[in-house]
Amino acid sequence: MAHKVLDDLFHDTLKDIYYAERRILKALPRMARAAQSDRLREAFETHRDETETHVERLQQVFEVIGKSARGKTCPAIDGIIEEGDEVMAAFKGAPALDAGLIAAAQAVEHYEIARYGTLRQWARQLGLKEAAALLDQTLDEESTTDELLTGIAESEANQEAVEPA
Repeated sequence: MAHKVLDDLFHDTLKDIYYAERRILKALPRMARAAQSDRLREAFETHRDETETHVERLQQVFEVIGKSARGKTCPAIDGIIEEGDEVMAAFKGAPALDAGLIAAAQAVEHYEIARYGTLRQWARQLGLKEAAALLDQTLDEESTTDELLTGIAESEANQEAVEPA
């Protein structure tokens, strides 16, 4: 077995989140179209734009470490996105659709928050200050999106799921 170090783990995890972000870019427009609430639709559209920036930042991190920007299949994000697709199909037109979309989106956000937090710490440990700063920016944006989704859930979507319009 090859001698693997933190640098290898950092690069491997970077490829994982790069793949994930690119998959998320494809899923967000579907989620926006499915959303019943204008506020939720706008949140998904805004986050799609942010996700494009996240992909660009990841490309910059790959440059910082002298590697080409390449993803590797991430079964975790594939499964989370598949669950979101199932919610959209099973609850289409139902009062609980938006609550389900938010739950699916937050599963994605929590995965991303975990990955970006880990990568940021590893970048710091490896002395990759520029990479750590880029990852920290994205981590902040993912956390803000998670908080926004919680706000939409608490102020409207969850209540609407209980009491049909």
